[in-house]
Amino acid sequence: MTYTQKQKDVPNKRVVGSYYETLASEYLVKQGYEIICHNFRSRFGEIDIIAKDHEYIVFIEVKYRKTKQFGYPREAVTYRKQRHIIRTAQYFLLTHIGREQSCRFDVIEILDHQLTHLVAAF
Repeated sequence: MTYTQKQKDVPNKRVVGSYYETLASEYLVKQGYEIICHNFRSRFGEIDIIAKDHEYIVFIEVKYRKTKQFGYPREAVTYRKQRHIIRTAQYFLLTHIGREQSCRFDVIEILDHQLTHLVAAF
């Protein structure tokens, strides 16, 4: 088996990420959230899921890890990553909402197949 054949057998990170973002979205809808958009991008960064939870606009980062070998998924949402998410959220609110709006930042961590929703994570 060549390297190219091995590479084809392993799904790429974008496919894996999309799968777990879809799982997270399904979970949120079951919890009563209204999904506004997926993978919102700006020059500041990207937000995986933007949803509405009652009066809040919720900006959600989804992190997946197969094992804890390199730490919990939530630990990958570093201060720097938070700053990118916050700036992207500010841009979203300015361009899509156009007024002051209550918002919060959640993290959905998926470790193997166990989903944990961290409300107001930062």
